[in-house]
Amino acid sequence: MPVYSTLAAVDLGSNSFHLQIARVVSGQIYPLDSLREPVRIGAGLTHDKRLDESSQQRALDCLKRFGERLRGFDPHTVRAVGTNTLRVAKDAASFLKQAQAALGFPIELVAGREEARLIYVGVSHSLPASTDKRLVVDIGGGSTELIIGKGFKPLKLESTYMGCVSYSLKYFPGGKITKNGMKQAELAARNELQPLVSGYTKGNWQQAVGSSGSARALAEILRMNGYSDSGITPDGLDQLRAAMLKAGDVEGLNLKGLKPDRLPVLPGGIAIMIAIISELGIDNMVVADGAMRQGILYDLLGRFQHHDMRDVTVSQFMQRYHVDSRQARRVANLALGLYRRFAAGDDTVDETAPHYIAWAAKLHEIGISVAYSGYHKHSAYIARNADMPGFSKMEQWRLATLLLAHRRSLKRIFSDDIEIIDWRMVMALRLATLIYRNRTDIVLPEFAVNMQARTLKLDLDRDWLATNPLTVTALQEEIEEWSTAGFKLDIKSLRELEAGVEAQAA
Repeated sequence: MPVYSTLAAVDLGSNSFHLQIARVVSGQIYPLDSLREPVRIGAGLTHDKRLDESSQQRALDCLKRFGERLRGFDPHTVRAVGTNTLRVAKDAASFLKQAQAALGFPIELVAGREEARLIYVGVSHSLPASTDKRLVVDIGGGSTELIIGKGFKPLKLESTYMGCVSYSLKYFPGGKITKNGMKQAELAARNELQPLVSGYTKGNWQQAVGSSGSARALAEILRMNGYSDSGITPDGLDQLRAAMLKAGDVEGLNLKGLKPDRLPVLPGGIAIMIAIISELGIDNMVVADGAMRQGILYDLLGRFQHHDMRDVTVSQFMQRYHVDSRQARRVANLALGLYRRFAAGDDTVDETAPHYIAWAAKLHEIGISVAYSGYHKHSAYIARNADMPGFSKMEQWRLATLLLAHRRSLKRIFSDDIEIIDWRMVMALRLATLIYRNRTDIVLPEFAVNMQARTLKLDLDRDWLATNPLTVTALQEEIEEWSTAGFKLDIKSLRELEAGVEAQAA
């Protein structure tokens, strides 16, 4: 894996878009440049969960500016991540095509708990070392993440559907701050927190930490207006709430430390924070400099330093679903060897393909824990829907597609206009699982490969085939299956063997 000295993270939040560029020195991240724009894409989410034109345009204009700053960066060194609003928007797919063109780099969507994990990674690297358990609270524009962790390891992760943008729009329309609106917003947030209270109240952690814009803005306002000496406190929030209710409108607020771009989302942010402070029994919350974008950078750095969280997740899933590790190793080694032969000489080959093949080989039997019948479908369902730390939604989709395709029907795998997975990856995995069906270490046959367009020509050792009749039958079925999917698998030695058998019978 190449060594890179500069990395970049793009955080497409529901309130603000952030670009963070950092230098890598001795395995540590040092800030080099940063950009932030209050795009408030979450405010453009209509009642039918679609992004309006103005919010899309704001976002695209911002991403073009970010793209200019990132011009010349190696694609491996940039990771762009979309969060809550893009998770829930029904037209996110079409918007992301335009967004990726504007930015010049792929954009991933991550699940709520993966967002929480990245937040904790960023926060934990910005705080002094401690053996205490920490509660990290991140109030974003469309969601709020709660994490309990120790050191650099998150122990408990949750993502809730409440954010400063969505709450401000719903309970404080037009920027009007009323007692009833504040009460309803706080009650809604308390209700959202109720299922989590027992696991997140004081006693489960020793220090409470706030991250991202809402927490930093509230802490700064409380300090500069004399409502709190340090951090976020219940009394300080009560005084700030009283001042806001007295003003009655965000435009009438005259508070030191309140930045103009924070005005529209301040009411929703304080209502959520008051509910969290009260429900979880927090006396004082300190504020961290780290946030999700720093977590993205450290996670990206880990991939280069062979500490890829995705590998850890796959290993954990193997244990959870009692995978036969020896069989997984056999299939992985053969599938990777086959794929390298299939892709040899192709300059456009997907560099991530070996990772997906290895992960799929290790996870292809996790569905057996549900039921053996149709287990490949169960494996795919788990990979598509489970919380898989380190994986984006698109990565889980690709992995699930490969798991679904590793056996039985291929008819629906390659029917989409968008190629989710390279057919050569599927071929390699299917042949590997087929050859190792007896689940024992065997002497593999010599084989020759000739790859053309949608055709794979194989020449296996004929004597080996003659001593493995079950494999011969499976290969014959495999040839038919690929034919129905619009591909051709041609095994010369198998044709010769069949011709020889027919000649003897005659």
